Amino acid sequence: MRRQKSPSQKELHGKHASPPKEGAGTGGARAQAGNAAINGSRLRIAGGAACLSTIVLSACAVGPNFETPAAPDVTGYTKEPLNASSASAGSGKGQGQRFAQDLDIPGQWWATFHSRPLNDLIEDALKHNPDLQAAQAALRVAHENAEAQKGAFYPQLGGAANTLNQRTSAALAPLGTTASNYFALQTAELNVSYAPDVFGLVRRQVESAEAQTAAQQFQLEATYLTLTSNVVAAAVQESSLRAQIDATKKIIGIETGLLGLLRRQQALGQVAVADVLVQEAALAQSQLTLPPLEKQLAQQRDLLTALAGRYPSNEIEEKFMLASLQLPHDLPVSLPSKLVEHRPDVKAAEASLHSASAAIGVAIANRLPVVDLTPNVATSASNFAQLFSPPTAAYLVTGSVTQTIFDAFTLYHKQKAAEAAYDQAEAQYRSTVITAFQNVADSLRAIQADARALKAAVKAEDAALKSLDIVRKQAQLGQVNSLAILNAQQTYLTALLARVQAQANRYADTAALFQALGGGWWNRMDIPAQEPFDLADVLRVTAPTPK
Repeated sequence: MRRQKSPSQKELHGKHASPPKEGAGTGGARAQAGNAAINGSRLRIAGGAACLSTIVLSACAVGPNFETPAAPDVTGYTKEPLNASSASAGSGKGQGQRFAQDLDIPGQWWATFHSRPLNDLIEDALKHNPDLQAAQAALRVAHENAEAQKGAFYPQLGGAANTLNQRTSAALAPLGTTASNYFALQTAELNVSYAPDVFGLVRRQVESAEAQTAAQQFQLEATYLTLTSNVVAAAVQESSLRAQIDATKKIIGIETGLLGLLRRQQALGQVAVADVLVQEAALAQSQLTLPPLEKQLAQQRDLLTALAGRYPSNEIEEKFMLASLQLPHDLPVSLPSKLVEHRPDVKAAEASLHSASAAIGVAIANRLPVVDLTPNVATSASNFAQLFSPPTAAYLVTGSVTQTIFDAFTLYHKQKAAEAAYDQAEAQYRSTVITAFQNVADSLRAIQADARALKAAVKAEDAALKSLDIVRKQAQLGQVNSLAILNAQQTYLTALLARVQAQANRYADTAALFQALGGGWWNRMDIPAQEPFDLADVLRVTAPTPK
């Protein structure tokens, strides 16, 4: 499939550029459209003559020919060069991750976490999630509307059959040449109406409708990607909450043991009652943090159940722990030039831009003459036996050309509105591209920063645990007061929870990177094989030939 020439980066981003040549890009075509709006009569004479010279089936279509915007002229996602890998927190706590340039993303990217429960839950969600089903239905709506629009390419046929039986009053003279008071007439009629698409009005309408279908296709892919990413993120959050609950229970166990020790020492007169009360308060404070975590876990289970398309009473069976998730070692980093081809939201914005471009052609064509051809064939007879005999045949062929002479500039302003809508869609497209690059940059920075944070958190946890062990031994010997015990406990609890959260953040960051890069929808195996496609491929049937 031959692709049309893409506009320069200056044209795409609104910078000063050399005036485009006639017909050379979206900017040049839109400039012609603007001139046509001002000099409408000249366009009708010059453009209309050119189209009518090729008679009815001309390939001429007024308005700009859409061209795919060029990819941004950037070579990376961050200002500084990307490190080859992230920091490692040590074996079993958080390995380093390598950034592989231009590594393709698998269609089932979540399988890189090597979690069978996660794979099963996502498969269930893809089958039953109502948001995904709604997006699929919306795509069918757009497709059928585009197919319905194509009907205007063809003649419209209609048929009619009429029968008339009449009896006149005997007091009146009989009808016709007969002496009978009865009159019968049978009529069969075929009507054909056809409006030749001289100026490409229908073609631009179909082009716009198919672009909207393409936009809905990419909206479906975006919904698919959002759903799978949300399931992974929710599963990671559940794993984090379970780990935080386990950590909290662990510190509660330690504090309970220390409280028992202090009570025994208080009974022997080795410590004051105040020391026991301080430890009781510390234990109660730790126990107080447990119900909110359990509430969050229950709500997280409800979220996962809803994502799977179920009611809360029919909770999913899968449970997630950090230990059951494997952090992917190799992370794909697509080339910036590929990102605009892989992000569903960018492709949807491009399709919307294409639809807005075609709408300019529709607005221009509405200002030009409309040609109608209407042949009518009929046969009439007094009885069915004679209905199709040659003497009963009749026909009528009419042709008309209509042109609006004065409409108080209504159509002119509609064209200007279509051009403004294109400018709006173009700005929204550029905003979507910038946001896509921002998402990737944010994910890359988060992966590197959270890897360093985990490394520091592991060291802090190890140091806090060693300090707590020493304090516990000193407490057994009566060598430390309750304040030292309390400080050691709180330090270890804080370090333990920080390590759990930092570990979970790395999984969430990895999922966010896969989502930011497009999620590998072009490699999906749950539907017929796909490839990244541009709008020229989507609209290959009706896209006008570039001049």
